[in-house]
Amino acid sequence: MEPRRFKVVAEFEPTGDQPDAISKAAAALERGERYVTMRGVTGSGKTYAMAKIVEATQRPTIVMSHNKTLAAQLYSELKAFFPENAVEYFVSYYDYYQPEAYLPASDTYIQKEVDINADLEKLRYSATTSLLTRPDVIIVASVSCIYGIGVSPERYRDIHIPIVKGGELVLDETLDKLVHLQYERTGSELLRGKFRLRGDILDVFPPGMDLAIRVEFLGDEVDSLSLIHPVTGRTQEELLHYMISPAKFFITEEGGVEVAMEAIKSELDEREEELKEAGRMLEAFRLRQRTEYDLELIETIGWCSGIENYSRYLSDRNVGDAPYTLMDYLPENALVIVDESHVTLPQIRGMFAGDRSRKKSLVENGFRLPSAFDNRPLQFPEWEDRVKRAVFTSATPAEFELDNSETLVEMVVRPTGLIDPVVEVRPMDGAVDDLVHEINETVERGDKVLVTVLTKKFAEELADYLSKIKIRVRYLHSEIDTLGRIAILKQMQEDQFDVLVGINLLREGLDLPIVGLVGILDADQEGFLRSTTSLIQTIGRAARNVNGKVIMYGNKVTKSMQAAIDDNTRKRRTQMAYNEKHGITPTSIPSRSRAVEGFEAYHDFTVKPDTPKFDFNDIVNNDMLDGAVEALEGDRDVAIEVIDKLEQKMREYARAWEFEKAAMLRDKILQIKTRIEMEE
Repeated sequence: MEPRRFKVVAEFEPTGDQPDAISKAAAALERGERYVTMRGVTGSGKTYAMAKIVEATQRPTIVMSHNKTLAAQLYSELKAFFPENAVEYFVSYYDYYQPEAYLPASDTYIQKEVDINADLEKLRYSATTSLLTRPDVIIVASVSCIYGIGVSPERYRDIHIPIVKGGELVLDETLDKLVHLQYERTGSELLRGKFRLRGDILDVFPPGMDLAIRVEFLGDEVDSLSLIHPVTGRTQEELLHYMISPAKFFITEEGGVEVAMEAIKSELDEREEELKEAGRMLEAFRLRQRTEYDLELIETIGWCSGIENYSRYLSDRNVGDAPYTLMDYLPENALVIVDESHVTLPQIRGMFAGDRSRKKSLVENGFRLPSAFDNRPLQFPEWEDRVKRAVFTSATPAEFELDNSETLVEMVVRPTGLIDPVVEVRPMDGAVDDLVHEINETVERGDKVLVTVLTKKFAEELADYLSKIKIRVRYLHSEIDTLGRIAILKQMQEDQFDVLVGINLLREGLDLPIVGLVGILDADQEGFLRSTTSLIQTIGRAARNVNGKVIMYGNKVTKSMQAAIDDNTRKRRTQMAYNEKHGITPTSIPSRSRAVEGFEAYHDFTVKPDTPKFDFNDIVNNDMLDGAVEALEGDRDVAIEVIDKLEQKMREYARAWEFEKAAMLRDKILQIKTRIEMEE
């Protein structure tokens, strides 16, 4: 059977600058050029161009994005373009992540705290398995793909359990193998990463699956093999064969744990002696106590919290060796597409230094062995070594992309003939009143508004002010989790609010056709969020709407503002000339709700303007719980918000070792959850 080929399914063909850009980029890659840069304005169809390049080159591909929200949009769009191929999603599976750290100035140790999202974990395993089992794979990933996943691809292939209907399979040996592959045995509820044995029926729920595997034994023979629903147990599909994958990535060879433990003990002895010779007895004692506790857990249950810090030994690597990452799972002929490369590449460069700085304090103060340094992201040169050919896409590519790419293709003309928005500069004095007037006009014609400010406090105050004057507004802040931000985009598309206020709207993927106005307050304050690149990107947020307009509020025109305005003017001239030549009338880019499709099940923690507000500090510090719950009036969305706020505060108390306060909040949270359940 011939391998399945990449095939784009779309209702349109390349137009405008797209045909030339696609053919030039694909030709450059096939000639053997390592890097190609595609400079395209917002709304020029970069995602569609990516898809057509993949189709033209027929290479397995990883698309890297600098944040989860953009990755989610790319995933949904590419999944629609390639319905017959494997399009996968690989991002960090943490909804909440507090890394382990030590602050010497205050003698504060912060324990690692994580909240793993099971759905994202499932998608990660699905992505890895697809890469190893089929050639027509597109992985959409955040920069988390440069972090270690514990085991080499060769080893990962070797540690699957093959099962064939009618074949021989010894039950006791299979149970031992499942435990070795980090599956946990359960006698009741069947969850991902667990297995259950009832008589001669074995149920296994692999982490990358929506369905569980049921194996029915007749002696040492597989009598029946099927996919079942993990809750009802009903058979969904009969199988002839199946390969059970590991439940976790940190899997060692037979006897590997013992070898790794001996190596860890040896390093412990050596490091302890170093600390003692330096007169650091407390650090030496602490290190031995913590490490021996971890080793006892590894020996007893095969796992410990922070086991990734011993990954060098568990994956049999030498000092300084790069970890095994998703990049190592890519085939030799793979293509890497770096979306928004002006942001994504600096992220890749910065990951290693930030990780090492945090671990340095842990190692120096006896919380971790020096080998913890080898649990790290890839360094930029190591990432480059794994990239054989790449396409960088951005409206504002940086020096690296431009200096290292032999071929630069541009997409300035949009398929719809849409031109870049009008940009105006207005004084900051009286800006809010002027903005309110512009918001009302924009909303009246049926469009939405984005407003970007420089501080969280001003964003909160502005959102509160707009709400009080009956403008439907949301405030997008850093505490809203990834999937919550995606839900907000969907709500904006569904006309649940009109204005979105935020600090850094560049990272949210807010390229929505319904956005007709972008207001940039304090545009004349030079800095990262008001640099030329950031201003060009922000202007692009209004570039999908035929009525698009951008207002920069500032009392002077800075160099960055002028450069952004000049770039905008150049593109507008090119676009208008093309439209005039071809007789094109600009139209807004059609809305594609699929950008957030598949992620709508996740809740949103924003406060609605017409929702009763609570003083969460009063709930935290005083006995106001009953009154707050009664005021909820059955509104589960608000109840969820209350719970989320309290959980955040509980974690703050726990990190500060104020465990009594944390326990009080825990009890309040349980009471609210109980009240909600009683109302259902």
